[in-house]
Amino acid sequence: MIRHLFNWKLLLFVIAIVIVSGTIVYSQYVANKIAIEERKNVEAWVEAERTILNADNNTNINLASKISSENKEIPIIETDGNNKPTGNFVNIDTIQVKSDSNYLKKQLATFIAYNKEPIVLVLNQNPYTVNKYYYGESKLLKEVKWYPYVQLLVVALFVLVAFISLQTQYKSSQNQLWASIAKETAHQLGTPVSSLEGWLEIMKEKKENAAIVPEIAKDINRLQLITDRFGKIGSTPSLHPEPPVLRVLQVVNYMKKRSSEQIVFSVDASNLEQLQLNISPTLFDWVFENLIKNALDAMDGRGAIHINFKQQENDLLIFVTDSGKGIPSNQFNHVFKAGYTTKKRGWGIGLSLSKRIIEQYHNGKLFVKWSEPSKGTCFCISLPIPSNQDQAYFSSDK
Repeated sequence: MIRHLFNWKLLLFVIAIVIVSGTIVYSQYVANKIAIEERKNVEAWVEAERTILNADNNTNINLASKISSENKEIPIIETDGNNKPTGNFVNIDTIQVKSDSNYLKKQLATFIAYNKEPIVLVLNQNPYTVNKYYYGESKLLKEVKWYPYVQLLVVALFVLVAFISLQTQYKSSQNQLWASIAKETAHQLGTPVSSLEGWLEIMKEKKENAAIVPEIAKDINRLQLITDRFGKIGSTPSLHPEPPVLRVLQVVNYMKKRSSEQIVFSVDASNLEQLQLNISPTLFDWVFENLIKNALDAMDGRGAIHINFKQQENDLLIFVTDSGKGIPSNQFNHVFKAGYTTKKRGWGIGLSLSKRIIEQYHNGKLFVKWSEPSKGTCFCISLPIPSNQDQAYFSSDK
C-alpha cells in the first residue's frame, strides 16, 4: 500500500510538471505571436495617422480613419522627438489622466520598458521633426501571459486535493487493516482460552493440583485480558472515570515481577492519586505495558524506569523515563510507525497502537519528550482532565 501510494504521488507530480511545462511553453509561443501581430497593428495604426495628416482625397482619409478607429485594445501614447507626451493617446483611461498629472508619464515609462523601440512617424524633413509612438500590452496579451500561472494554481490545487484524498484513503485502509488483524487475533485467541478454562475446571477436581491451579488461573485471566484488548481495537471503547495513578501502579507492580531484579522502578504521583480521567482501563493499561516493555528491552536487564505525573493547566502529563540505549533524534517520529522495530523479534506495532489508543480514543497525545543515545529516553503522555474535576487539582503548586 505504501509503495502504491508513492507511485501515485510520483505519477501526479510528473503529470503536473508535464501540464505546467507544456502550458508555459505554448503560452509563451502564443504570446510572442500576439505581440508580433500587435506591433504590426500599431504600425498600421501609425501609418493610418500618417495618411490622415497627409491625405489629399476623402477616400484615403476614410480608409485611414477606419484603420485608426479599429484599434480598441492596444494602448498607444504619442511623444515628440524628446519622448515627451504630446497629449495624443488611445485606449488609456482618460479619467485617470485628468485626475493624475503623472499618470500618462507613468504609463509611458511602462510602455518604454515593454518595447524600447518605438514606431517613428516623420513629420518634416527640413527641419527634421518626428513623433514617436510607444504601445503597451493589450488585455488579450496579458491574459495569455497570466494563463499558465492560473493553470499552475489549478494544477497545484488538483494535486493537493488528490494527495489529501490518497492520504485519507491510506489512513482509512490502515485503520481497517489494524482493526481486522486485531479482531482476528482476538477471535483466534478466544477458542484456546475457552478450552483452557475447561481444562482448568477439570484440574480443580484433583487435590494434588491445588498448588498450580491458582497460577494457571492467573495466566488464563491474562490471556482473556489480552483477547479483550485486541477485540477493542477498531471499535469505540467505553470510557469512564478511573484514577490513572492507581492504574499505572498496578501495571508497574505486574511488570516488576516479570523483570530483572537489577531494574529499579519508581513512581512520583505528585499527590494526584485521587484524580480521575475518562479512560478505557484495559487499553490504558496496555499502553503503559508497551512503554515499560520497550524500556526494559532498551536496558538489557540493568537500569532504572521512572514514571512521573505532572499537572499542567487542564492536562495531566505522564512521563515514562528509562536509562536505556536511547533513540536518535531523527527517529523520534519513525518509532510510532507500524513495522518500526530495532529488535530481532516482534512486529513493531506496540508504539503505533499505543499512539492510536491515546490520541484517537482518549483525545490525548503520545510523543518522545527527549532521548539521547546511551543515556535514555523519555516518553510523554498528555491527557485532558475533565472539566468537572475538583478545581484543587488544577493548582500549579501540585
